[in-house]
Amino acid sequence: MDLNSQVRHQATLAEEAALAISYNGISQAVMMVTPNDLEDFVLGFSLSNRLIARPEELYDIEFGGQGEARQAELTIANRAFAELKQQRRQLAGTSGCGVCGVAALEQALPAMPSLSPAPLPPARLFARLRQRLAEHQQLAQPSGALHAAAYLDNQGEILFCREDIGRHNALDKLIGALYHAAISPRDGVVVMTSRCSLELIQKAVSTGIGTLATLSAPTALTVQWARRHQLNLIHVPHHSEPRLYSPVPVRGSVSVGQTVE
Repeated sequence: MDLNSQVRHQATLAEEAALAISYNGISQAVMMVTPNDLEDFVLGFSLSNRLIARPEELYDIEFGGQGEARQAELTIANRAFAELKQQRRQLAGTSGCGVCGVAALEQALPAMPSLSPAPLPPARLFARLRQRLAEHQQLAQPSGALHAAAYLDNQGEILFCREDIGRHNALDKLIGALYHAAISPRDGVVVMTSRCSLELIQKAVSTGIGTLATLSAPTALTVQWARRHQLNLIHVPHHSEPRLYSPVPVRGSVSVGQTVE
């Protein structure tokens, strides 16, 4: 088969759209997203970025646009809106050479309260995890180009799976789905199919996730942040047992981690 024939018969491509998000009429961000589960996304985005403190502060959502250009108009509580405007004023003072300076560093590496330690899940919850996740990734099956965030209950059942071109977007969608369903993110395990980046740690801590498991190994910085904020952090390799990186393993090399007991 020649290249032209391969292109004509390629798999379905993942969708991508620009979503402009505004709060009480003020534009906040434009995110490139997979345009599904958008109501979950905007709630999770608002919570994980600390734009609202709890779901009740999001009063209304209106979606507009279509195709590659979408809009989400959010109405939030006055308290949350006042804090949002204050954050914008702090960033405006450092914008002469782009978003830089102390305020921007505080945005990238924010001070966050530590979590109350959650119980460690048993290793059996991760049995055949990759295969089970693949079965729940409905959008990724035809395209192969999407990250997934899933929620396992304390029996290891996958209750929710959300997908997106961006790993942070997938996590925001999952966070929104959990809060819409009135399920505490602390009670189960959140699993990411992607690399464990610092932003995932920050979103997990901000929204009260107790245990984060990823299919790719964490970096030293993400492990530091997970331990500092008492987030359980687990890596599920391809061909070996799950490895615990946070809290500090009781035995074995800290740099390597240990099997979850």
